[in-house]
This record gives sequence, structure tokens and C-alpha cells, in this order.
Amino acid sequence: MSQKVTLIKQVFDKNQYQQVIDTSFSQLGQTVPSSSFETTLPSVDQFFSYYQQLFFEIPKFGETNSHEYLIQTSQEYIGDTTVVSDEVQALIEEITILREDNLELQQTILDLSSGNQNNG
Repeated sequence: MSQKVTLIKQVFDKNQYQQVIDTSFSQLGQTVPSSSFETTLPSVDQFFSYYQQLFFEIPKFGETNSHEYLIQTSQEYIGDTTVVSDEVQALIEEITILREDNLELQQTILDLSSGNQNNG
């Protein structure tokens, strides 16, 4: 199953070659307008304006393009935020203790008021 392929080679002499083929490298020196490659980034104010406009359209969860992603990447950027969490946890524990104390005081008041009614 062999096929015969005919190749045609066109040859130019030195004078013809320079007339037919552009050897000036004119395309290498051309600059492309930067506007065709660059996109204009919004300012920080514009970004937050866009963010507010798109807030409810952004998915809550997702590996990218979500509120969850924004939170994770922002936390990675700003660093350790456990200090705030530790303070919040300490306040929650203090509230729990105060609630327990309040319940004990209310029980004491009830006990004293029922004791006074039985003695009176």
C-alpha cells in the first residue's frame, strides 16, 4: 500500500528571494497597545461598591467565588484571629457563671420568701 507523493519545491535565486520574502523583521519591533492586554482593575472603593451590589448573588459556600472563600483567604492574609475568639469564649464563660449565680440567688429568694410565709 504505498502511495506516490509528489513534492514541488520552488527555489528563488538571491535577487528573487529578497523581492518575494520580507527579511526586515518589521513585526518584532512593533509594540502592541497595552490596553489590549491590560484590564482596568477597580479601586478599593469601587471593589467594595461592587461587593455590596453582588453580596446576595455570591454563594455562601464554595471552594472559590463564595463568601466562605473570601473569609478563608482574608483570614490567611491577616493572620491569627484566635485572640478575638479567645476573648469571645472567655466572655461566654463569664456569662454562663453569672447566669448560674443568678439562678442560685433567685432560688435563695424563693426559699426565703416561702420560709417567711410558713412562719407568718
